[in-house]
Amino acid sequence: MSFESNLQRDHFDFIVCGAGTAGSVVAGRLAENPEVKVLLIEAGGSDEHPHVLEPGNWPLNLGSDRDWNFSGAANPHLNGREIPLNMGRGLGGGASVNVMLWARGHKNDWEDFAAESDDPAWGYASVLKIYQRIEDYWGAPDPLRRGSGGPVHVAPAREVQPIATAMIDAAAGMGLPTYDNPNGLMMEGRGGAAINDLIVKNGRRNSIYRAYVLPRNGQPNLTVLTDTLVSRLVFRGKRVVGVETISNGQVQRYFAEREVVLSVGAVNTPKVLMQSGLGPEDELRRHTIPLVQHLPGVGANHQDHVSFAVIFQYETPQAIGYGGSEATLYWSSESSLRLPDMFHCQVEFPVPSAQTAGPDVPAHGWTMFAGLAHPQSRGQITLSGPSANDAPIIQPNTLSHPDDLRCALENIRFVQELGAQASFKGLVKAECLPGPADARSLEHYARNAAVTYWHQCGTAKMGRDAMSVVDSQLRVYGVEGLRIADASIMPHVTSGNTMAPCVVIGERAVESIRATYGI
Repeated sequence: MSFESNLQRDHFDFIVCGAGTAGSVVAGRLAENPEVKVLLIEAGGSDEHPHVLEPGNWPLNLGSDRDWNFSGAANPHLNGREIPLNMGRGLGGGASVNVMLWARGHKNDWEDFAAESDDPAWGYASVLKIYQRIEDYWGAPDPLRRGSGGPVHVAPAREVQPIATAMIDAAAGMGLPTYDNPNGLMMEGRGGAAINDLIVKNGRRNSIYRAYVLPRNGQPNLTVLTDTLVSRLVFRGKRVVGVETISNGQVQRYFAEREVVLSVGAVNTPKVLMQSGLGPEDELRRHTIPLVQHLPGVGANHQDHVSFAVIFQYETPQAIGYGGSEATLYWSSESSLRLPDMFHCQVEFPVPSAQTAGPDVPAHGWTMFAGLAHPQSRGQITLSGPSANDAPIIQPNTLSHPDDLRCALENIRFVQELGAQASFKGLVKAECLPGPADARSLEHYARNAAVTYWHQCGTAKMGRDAMSVVDSQLRVYGVEGLRIADASIMPHVTSGNTMAPCVVIGERAVESIRATYGI
């Protein structure tokens, strides 16, 4: 889908780079004002595809042209593995290819963001108001925490499969609290288990792009340009005045009278920044890129949720519900923790890693991903070259911190105990992977089984220290006319899936922009 017929000029008030979750929010909200001219640029193509729109087809997007197909560098902590790091490419970005889970983060995630930025607008009370105004929630009423009438259709998974309810019952059998939904009271305390909230509307994926931008297509003040790669920022002195793009091999420049908003994700945002001269001086010098502003935090602080599949065999084949992930569990292994350290997702089919796939994987079964909600390992994004076509180098450093391996083993054992609960009797035949294992064998399994939850973030973090890239208003330090609005600004990864927090990031960017320009 391309709207080049609307593209009759190269000057706009705002240029938003990236039509993923946060970028769609920023472009859609700014375009609400008919006097504001907005250009939204997306490297990928249309979302009009059955693998995008049909909820159960989401795995078929992985490895397709709707995926950036990133991989992490070989990691000695994962037995030398290079793990896939899929990321959405196309209108909607991750919200067009993900599992559609709406997870708002824990109360203390947002309190941490407020502390890091020294801005109460990032605190839980303020963020809760944002969630209330953007949600159109179709679950059990909770007027203190949930919203209605907003642009984002959110509803609990419908007609959930028996394995999902059995998992909730199993958690209760282990003494965990259960809730009507995973986004209210549950994420203000120690955690618990609940049926997932999803962005599925009338049986179809309703991505953030479809919620915020699609209803405004055709407005004369909004131009959406697809299949167009943002290659670098254009400067006048230390002010960003536009972007350079590549489409069909042709280079084009577009200019912003007010600001450029970079929303191309936790991998491509630091890549574009560095290739434009914003980043660690040594890294830029290594690729002979002229330095505009030394920002050592660009590309640093890479974080991602990591998980380990525990796979069970069904007694008899079972149906797969919407998207195949209908229940979730967050828990704090110690009551003194400020944030849950366990983030477990149920998936209604076997999902081994490439290294653990084999004869032990059942033809019909389900997976409980034992995930780390707040891993301590930190990675880095660096450049392979100065050109837009030079792939970024992603070094996730998964399990490099010793605490993460210890937590991984504890999480796997927790899930094994969960899967042995009486609620699964008659539904689950046996645990297949990892099965009985001594400490050494289980550690080897964890290093082979580790996979991403696809929640890369933190590579242009918000804060006030020397490694921070943006301030509380999401303005990039040391330059003018540039903000960042995507998961890269997170000081630390939120508890749970990152789509909903990225909507908040987009909304906060718009609040700041409107206040700056009185629009």
